[in-house]
Formats: sequence, C-alpha cells, structure tokens
Amino acid sequence: MKTRAVRLYGKGDLRLEEFDLPPMGEDEILVRIVSDSICMSSYKAAEQGPEHKRIPDDVGQNPAIIGHEFCGEIVQVGRKWRRKFHAGEKFVIQPDFNYQGSLDAPGYSYPYCGGDATYAIIPPEAMITGSLLKYQGDSFFYGSLAEPISCIVGGFHAFYHSTRGTYAHEMGLNPGGNMAILGGAGPMGLGAVDYALHCDRRPGLLVVTDIDDNRLGIARQVFPAEAAKKAGIGLHFVNTSKEGAEAEMMALTGGRGYDDILVMAPVKAVVEQADRVLGPDGCLNFFAGPIDNSFSALLNFYNVHYASTHVTGTTGGNIDDMVEAIDLISRRKIDPACMITHVGGLNCVVDTTLNLPKLPGGKKLIYTHIDMPLTAIKDFAKLGETDSFYQSLSEIVERHGGMWCAEAEAFLLAHFHVG
Repeated sequence: MKTRAVRLYGKGDLRLEEFDLPPMGEDEILVRIVSDSICMSSYKAAEQGPEHKRIPDDVGQNPAIIGHEFCGEIVQVGRKWRRKFHAGEKFVIQPDFNYQGSLDAPGYSYPYCGGDATYAIIPPEAMITGSLLKYQGDSFFYGSLAEPISCIVGGFHAFYHSTRGTYAHEMGLNPGGNMAILGGAGPMGLGAVDYALHCDRRPGLLVVTDIDDNRLGIARQVFPAEAAKKAGIGLHFVNTSKEGAEAEMMALTGGRGYDDILVMAPVKAVVEQADRVLGPDGCLNFFAGPIDNSFSALLNFYNVHYASTHVTGTTGGNIDDMVEAIDLISRRKIDPACMITHVGGLNCVVDTTLNLPKLPGGKKLIYTHIDMPLTAIKDFAKLGETDSFYQSLSEIVERHGGMWCAEAEAFLLAHFHVG
C-alpha cells in the first residue's frame, strides 16, 4: 500500500513524499491516519536531526515519519492482535512506548509509523506496552489533542509535597493551594489552565502569566474569572513584562508564595522568577523542554534548605495519563479545542514544522488526506467573502464560540471528499 508522508532525513531536512509501505507483519497493525496536531517537539527533532535523543543515527538512509499527536482508524490487524483490535475502530497512541528502555517513538524513530502520513504501520511494541488505545470520540481532532493533554496531566501528577514531620512525599497538586502557570497563555498553557480548573485536585488560587496582552486577552475570554470563581477558584492573569508584576503575584498569595508552579517557557528569566515566588514546600515543574542541552538557571539553595522548595520536570505523559486525557475529553470535562488556532493539510507540514516558533497562535491541526494551506481560524470570515468553503467554515465555528469543532471537521472532510 502507498502512503504519503513527511519524513525527516537530517537537520532541517523534511520531505513530503509518496512511497510504498512494506507488507504488514502478523504482529503489526495497518492504520489510516486522519488528523495530527503539530508539536513543538517535532520542530526540535527537525532542528537537531540525529543529535536528538529519539532520532536514529542513520536517519539519512532510513528517514523517519514525523508527527506523534495523531488519531485515525484501524484498517487491518495482524493475526496476533485480532482478538483485541478490529478494522474500523478509531485509535489514538501514547508515543512514549518505553519498550525495554528504548527511546524509540512514533514521529521520531520509525520509517513507517508517524502522524504526518496518510497510512502507517503500528509496530508490535505499541501493542505490547498497551500504548495503542481505542478511541470512541465523535471527531478525530480531539483524539489528536489527547496526547498533548496527557503531557499536561503527567505534569500535574508529578508535583510533590512533603508530609509534615516525615520524609515521605505526597504526589500531585496541593488541593486548595496556590498555583501559577508561567508563560501560560500559549496552547499548552491554555490546556493546563483547563485541566487545573476541572481536575480532581484543584488549586484555590490560579495565576496565569504571559508577556503578551493579546494572548492574555484570549485566555481571559476562554476562561472567564467569574466562571472559575463559581468553581471555588480565584483565577488571575498577569503580564509579567510590566513593572510590579512579581509583587502583584506575591500579593495575590498574601505574601506566602506558590505551592505549585508550572513553567511553560524554556526561558532563564521565567525559571528564576518561578524560583523567587515559590512558597514553603513549593514545587517547581519545569515543563517546557529547551533545545539547548546546556540550558541552566539560578536556584536559591537557601530556600531549598530552609523552605524545602524543590524542582521536578516532565516530558510527555504515560499510558495512564493518556487514558485520563481521553476520558476527560470524552466526557467534555475539558475542551482542548481552545488550543487550536490553525488548520491545514499534509502539504503545509514541512514549512509549518520548520517555522513553528515564528508562527503566531496556538496548535496547528493537520488533516493528512487533504491539501489545504495552513489557515488561521480567525481568518475564515475574511476568506469567506470570496470563497464559499471558508464562508461555511466561518459560520460553523462562529456557532461554536469561534473554536474548531466536530461539525467543522465533518464539513471539511466532506468538502475534500475524504473516504
């Protein structure tokens, strides 16, 4: 079977190609991919090439398909897995297999398995580790967003705090405590705010920071402070580029500081600010992964010793986090559609991935069986003045609060006659 896919050959070398998949083995599964959302991790992989820890050294001779936030349908099941999986079922995948200690993952390491493709072959280790998960949602894009949400879930579960009078630690967010999400008005930050407002262990105070008033304005619209107040959470947005912002952050806690801080930007000044506003027994989770392997920041070790402040870091989620993400999305406890700002086809993946840090907005959602320019949702109305397709899309998203939705996905796929 032929597939059309974006493959990585080396640093900055991404190519959209059509090629034949090999015959599927009895311990493999053939899938049709419908959607993939582009992650900053794919940009980092493209920037680093074989220097990336998940990219094979011989990627130049055996290119790897990129994309790891994908959702689709099972086409054919190898004999070994026919009791567990069936053709026609929707699926999502937890890309961090951690199979026998290997770092191999779809979207980084496999020549025939990645999200930016029309068809792919799921390797046996995905099924062996339980990383291939059935998905019963009404749209594919929510399945694609389950992976980034699982990373957020994992980040929250990784917080830890001391049990008074012992050396034991209690895992998870401090319920009813003070939480800050620094650099939190980007797509992953918005997902983290959504989870913080609706998870089982909620903060009493949630402060979201950024240095861009426009991004903060969008965050305020998506998550009104009054709605959070009804749920018992004091929600505040602070522009930390303005004078007095750090004092404002501390004043919101009554001078105590923050129990849990999620750092969403790999910026030295942001990390050091997080350290300064940590409260006693506060936990700083460095969530944002830097490209620079020598990235460092100052840490107040006086507070480490006398105030028991501590640091952790997470990259990705695990299978349990993925299951929780799927459940929350399926039950509409959270709505990660707010993360998506652009939609496009497989033809725009190369340029989008290589230029991702320069592109405005949030998540870029790709439908792999179509060719469509990367288009901002906010531009649908303007384009609709001369194009009936975009006019219809604009009317649909307007009915859904300006956000991408199942109705918009169904219309797009029908318009392009995707079978």
